[in-house]
Amino acid sequence: MESRGLESRGLEPGDREFLSLERELTVLLRRARANQGEMAREVHPDLESAAYGLLVRLEELGRQRATELAAYIGVGKATMSRQLRALEELGLIAREPDPADGRAWLVDLTPEGRTRVTRVREARRGRYVSQLSHWDRLEVAELARLLHQLNLGMEK
Repeated sequence: MESRGLESRGLEPGDREFLSLERELTVLLRRARANQGEMAREVHPDLESAAYGLLVRLEELGRQRATELAAYIGVGKATMSRQLRALEELGLIAREPDPADGRAWLVDLTPEGRTRVTRVREARRGRYVSQLSHWDRLEVAELARLLHQLNLGMEK
């Protein structure tokens, strides 16, 4: 009966796995957006949710060009400029001219920004450890590996 329902929607019986994947990713992404907003507010009460990813990227890789950040996040120059200006006003980042190209800007976390982002990320990792304490560490590693593989596949 269920397979007829799938076929009537143009789906093959083997597509159930992909329907399950879509359902679970939808739940995960909805929760991730909500968590990102919470983490952004923990970094600074006035921080936009979307800007949190920029701060994490800077914490992980250090100083970068604004154009590299825009490409990574997938936004245009104007949007990136607006977000960077807001982060600068909050005292979380500093910009300086790129010595290799005077037209470009290098962006980095301020000491205050680094302290705040690090504190929030450590708290988040602690929540993961607590929430997944009943998982075997190998299962956690496998989940991370599969998510990485999924992310790489989505880039193509």
